[in-house]
Amino acid sequence: MMIQYNPLDTCKSFKHLAELPRVDIAEAINVDRIQKYSIRGREGFDFIYAAAPVDDAILEALQALADEQQLVDKYKALASGETMNTGERRMVLHHLARGELAGSVLCNGENLLSFYEDEREKAAAFATDVHEGKILGSTGKPFTTAVQIGIGGSDLGPRAAYIALERWARAENRQKMKACFISNVDPDDAENTLRNIDLETSLFILVSKSGTTQETLANETLVRNRLESAGIDSSRHMIAVTSKTSPLAQNPNYLASFFIDDFIGGRYSTSSAVGGVVLSLAFGPGTFEEFLAGAHRADLAAMEPRVAKNSALLDAMIGVYERNILGYQTTAILPYAEPLSRFPAHLQQLDMESNGKSVDRFGMPLSYKTGPVVFGEPGTNGQHSFYQLLHQGTDIIPLQFIGFLKNQNSGDAMSMGTTSRQKLVANLLAQMVAFARGKADSNPNKRFAGGRPSTLLLGSRLEPAQLGSLFSHYENKVMFQGFAWNINSFDQEGVQLGKILAGKVLSIMQGEKTDDKVLEAMTSLASSGRQA
Repeated sequence: MMIQYNPLDTCKSFKHLAELPRVDIAEAINVDRIQKYSIRGREGFDFIYAAAPVDDAILEALQALADEQQLVDKYKALASGETMNTGERRMVLHHLARGELAGSVLCNGENLLSFYEDEREKAAAFATDVHEGKILGSTGKPFTTAVQIGIGGSDLGPRAAYIALERWARAENRQKMKACFISNVDPDDAENTLRNIDLETSLFILVSKSGTTQETLANETLVRNRLESAGIDSSRHMIAVTSKTSPLAQNPNYLASFFIDDFIGGRYSTSSAVGGVVLSLAFGPGTFEEFLAGAHRADLAAMEPRVAKNSALLDAMIGVYERNILGYQTTAILPYAEPLSRFPAHLQQLDMESNGKSVDRFGMPLSYKTGPVVFGEPGTNGQHSFYQLLHQGTDIIPLQFIGFLKNQNSGDAMSMGTTSRQKLVANLLAQMVAFARGKADSNPNKRFAGGRPSTLLLGSRLEPAQLGSLFSHYENKVMFQGFAWNINSFDQEGVQLGKILAGKVLSIMQGEKTDDKVLEAMTSLASSGRQA
């Protein structure tokens, strides 16, 4: 079957979907619905959508829309190496970094699966040599800390994954090294990290695909200066994750180089050497392999064409319905798991950088809305912060809960007859019901309208394979939504304009002249030395 790329609002199934009666979640939520509207035990998670704004008729229409837009067929085409990043005329291969899905993918005669596997094996061997003391710092001491220097996708996904597994690794005796991250060009970020580590035992990972990322190179210079001023040979304390054609590749100023390519975007790159090197150093190569295995299993499950059997596809279609039929502008990510404290930040980039587009994959203006604003915070902290607006604010915001039934470690406390974990899970489940049902009250201030939609990804324990599955779930959800909206989810031109103008401002600061009077005025204002 030939794949067609059509605007969402030209689809017959979309028009039918818009005509269907809306679901009153407060009225619809019941025991039968909770039992029925769940995808059980797939790839480490149950996907529970009993509190989503759907019924059988809407689900049938969502299936028809997924079929009409050929979402799974487009996924298979992407996995087989078709050019899906139309803006940059590139393949999209982050799935391939964790296993083959649809046959071999070649580029200039090179098998790219072999390329990704070879780089992973190279990183694993390097990490093992570091752990065994075969690779030492310039003063002869073993490395105990890995510090990743990168920004955007070179920071958010790997950092979220490290934080998510750090407690688990300690409990399972898998912690090999501590990991830290420097991302912001604000020198206070690097200074805070450098002040709290032993430079002699620290290994720095510079991550830049192009080798020219302004913020990353500025932080590299800062770190190298600090190392050299401490009498440490920086070339023996720094490795690079970059492309084969970048100025960082095979550079004698780095202890080793690990390669990535243009077919894996930054926000999708945790499965590549961008995440693999730091996670292998921190937790051992075996832990990273488990992460990839969990992601690969979820990738395979996402090939299922039936929405009622495919949690990533159904999650995507519910999101399209909420955005384009119900008109909801925002989505909240609410992990009831402190280890996922930075996961919402990763998803902000994944979703908003991918699907924050106003033209279709052919460059034509869109007549409908695309990606929502994404924000979030771990529960139960969020309950004491922004949940007031979620419960009683004037805007309805769809909620995506994530929870686990077991601790990562054995530490817990019995208080008032229940454990801390039980209290956490109780709060999660209670919030879902409260948002759905609301509460009648004669006092308007205590009245809750209810009808606030939510879904839940519920797992047993947050381990590497489950984390990989979680990353895959959202990557595939975003991909499916991009296909449904007929946009290119794999470029990010919106990031580039600010970079170009920042370069011009820096030139002005160095005394160069420009025809851009607005930039000159802004630079003059910022350089005038005003103090509060």
